[in-house]
Amino acid sequence: MAQVIFHFVSFCTFLSPFHLRYNCYTCVARMQIDQQKCVACGNCVAICPMGAISIDSLKNRAFVNADECVECYSCFRGMSMEKLNPILVRSIRRLLKVFRLRFDPEPDVCPTSAITPDELSWPRIVRRAFSDPIVTHESTGVHGRGTEEVKTNDVTNRVGAGEAGYVVEFGRPGVGVRFRDIERMTRALAQMGIEFELKNPVTHMMTDKKTGKIRDDILNEKILSAIVEFKTGIENVPAVLRRVDEVSKTLETVVAVGVATRCDQTGGSALDAILNEEGFSFVRGKTNLGLGHASL
Repeated sequence: MAQVIFHFVSFCTFLSPFHLRYNCYTCVARMQIDQQKCVACGNCVAICPMGAISIDSLKNRAFVNADECVECYSCFRGMSMEKLNPILVRSIRRLLKVFRLRFDPEPDVCPTSAITPDELSWPRIVRRAFSDPIVTHESTGVHGRGTEEVKTNDVTNRVGAGEAGYVVEFGRPGVGVRFRDIERMTRALAQMGIEFELKNPVTHMMTDKKTGKIRDDILNEKILSAIVEFKTGIENVPAVLRRVDEVSKTLETVVAVGVATRCDQTGGSALDAILNEEGFSFVRGKTNLGLGHASL
């Protein structure tokens, strides 16, 4: 089986600064910080990849910004949970403050086990599915972003001879992406007659795969990152990349695109010349050696 080369081309559009909006503590099932237990040590602030946790200086408690939290569970899973008495901890801290002293726990410890996950419901549960790397996507059975891309192309044959397979990746830790931005891209690409990959979790969120329409009830949900996959004939690569570049400049997130194609017997491909001609810098980021075989 021929090799598959993964070309990585980057486009970036950075989101505008957001303002923290505190939601009612009990109004929505989400990751929360127990206000009875929190001692405002601040350790959870640094561990959140989305900057969704902050200390309220008036209440002297940590809060999770529900709108910016992507339910990645990094705070809950990444910190050691101790069970110190919060009243005792606060009392000792106040006493030390009188003497201008301060004691802080280890930076990866929540001293009172104040971080409390809720049982998520639809549509918020979509956030965790796309943001928590240990959660399996039910639609594909794959962890993380929920797709194997071309890494298993020798078995899946997603990208055939003369075809170009694309992955358009939205969001990163610290930035994230909302489905409404993903939909802007999928709608724009659908107008070009592209074919969305069926074994992809974003495709499963579409109500109309021909138009790229994503279901309305998740458009405002924010996730850590997601990948849209599709393929075209290799001759359509320049037009597709121009469209991705054009649309990415209108989105409030970062966008990266990869293009994959089959190599010839010498390891070369027609894609190299196309990308060079279009002025895109690229690296061969992932190579499928063709050692696997499709099951019969």
